[in-house]
Amino acid sequence: MSFQRLIFAIFILLIAATASFSQAPGEAGPIRSSPAYSEVLLRKTQLQADLEAFLADYTEANPKILDLRAELAAINKSIEKIFAVKPAETGKLTLALGKLLIEQATLQTDLARLQRTYNQEHIEVKRAKRKVEIFESAINEILK
Repeated sequence: MSFQRLIFAIFILLIAATASFSQAPGEAGPIRSSPAYSEVLLRKTQLQADLEAFLADYTEANPKILDLRAELAAINKSIEKIFAVKPAETGKLTLALGKLLIEQATLQTDLARLQRTYNQEHIEVKRAKRKVEIFESAINEILK
């Protein structure tokens, strides 16, 4: 990662941290301070910094941009899952859950890349779908 992207990522992370401290009482405070949220937010920040850097050199149709946007969409869905947890159950929001959510987003990005190349019946697409399903099952088991 270049020095500029690193500085940008740190800047975005500081902004996000400042925003989480300025929230109103009872507004997902325990969730924003959870290890899972922090881990997922870190990955989202890294992806946003990479996307900004790549957009200077690549078009929207470039596979790198498509992959970054797909992973960002998956990360945003993960954040929605985290915020769906009741504040009384924030003990579920462990670092391990954050890592599961990030890995699932990565696998979903790989699946999207394969689906751009192969049809739904291709063995690689089926394998990738199964991996995503396995991670989804593990995440649901923790969050239920």
